[in-house]
Amino acid sequence: MNLPTRSLRASALLIMVIACARASRNPSPAPAPDSTDTPAPTVAVPAPPPSSPDWLVVDNASKTATLTLEATAPAGAPSALINGYRAGQARIVVPLGWTVKWNWRNADSTSPHSLVVMVQREKIPLEGGRPSFSNAMTRMVTEGLPPVGTDQTTFVADEAGWYWMLCGVPSHALKGEWLELRVDPEVKSAGVEVKKSEK
Repeated sequence: MNLPTRSLRASALLIMVIACARASRNPSPAPAPDSTDTPAPTVAVPAPPPSSPDWLVVDNASKTATLTLEATAPAGAPSALINGYRAGQARIVVPLGWTVKWNWRNADSTSPHSLVVMVQREKIPLEGGRPSFSNAMTRMVTEGLPPVGTDQTTFVADEAGWYWMLCGVPSHALKGEWLELRVDPEVKSAGVEVKKSEK
């Protein structure tokens, strides 16, 4: 075999080795996965903010929540209702430091009712006592306002925590005449959370 033929064979072999080496370093791209096999990424969904019913007016600029509250006594109900709720079925949530105003009306023609904000403890109190915030109560807390009686008050929710908004007339709160109030340093606006009623 002459020298040029050997050189050609060696060159061809060298070219094949280089081509194989490059192919092993740069493999052809794998086919794209079928989009139907790829699970969608998991995204954390934040809890929805409390809603704002028509009896709550929120003013974020002045950091004020205005409540229109009414006690009613539907036939057959185990207790009077506050805006249609009882036994903590509705929770009013306000940011820490906000001003809370309420317009209160006793629409029960058979019994007196009142409203006072008290810190939640182990047991519902027998009757209303000292409010948790200055001025967070109607007049005549234990006597109750007479039928068609009204009252207004304004207080600052200046301490975070869980509270009852309860009727202070003896035994009314024990029967279920109360809502919850949550003063929350984490929320940015006021709202109402409604719990599903148990069947």
